[in-house]
Amino acid sequence: MLANIAIGMLETSSIAKGVEASDAMCKMAQVELVKTAVVARGKYTILIKGPVGEVEMSLRAGINMAGKSVVDQFILRNVHQQVLDSLDKRLPVAKLDAYGLIETKEAIAAVRAADAAAKSAKVHLIEVKTAIGGGKGYVAMTGEVGAVRTAVGAGIAEVPEGMLVSHIVIPQPDSQLLKTVGA
Repeated sequence: MLANIAIGMLETSSIAKGVEASDAMCKMAQVELVKTAVVARGKYTILIKGPVGEVEMSLRAGINMAGKSVVDQFILRNVHQQVLDSLDKRLPVAKLDAYGLIETKEAIAAVRAADAAAKSAKVHLIEVKTAIGGGKGYVAMTGEVGAVRTAVGAGIAEVPEGMLVSHIVIPQPDSQLLKTVGA
């Protein structure tokens, strides 16, 4: 299910420039500032959402303000609703079917992977994590084995070269795993 909105993310190498870019982005267009975070190595991430044109204008303003401190940026048009629902929070699942996980070197790459995964197959996104140790990100999902394999494949295809750390598909996870990854 598509959310009929866009999200934009900007990552900077400077906390100060990130805060300044956040302000410029909010002032430029009618967007919602969903989240900002300081991540490892003093980087700063900004997540906005809104209509596509507004997100595009806002992101341009942020990029201009951040200047040389921009590490990465992107826009997801018609983002899948599951990405928004599972962003930086673990959604409960009653049981794990097959389990898939895509781990990335940078936070933004995980969101790209999550959107591609959710759009490619019928899976349930458990969590899209954008700020873990070292600035990494990951997306976790469950569903039928074939669907999880398809979704993981689509997700890793969207991860920029050199940004993929690892990926797994566990066809029949032990029931104890639910306590740590699905609760």
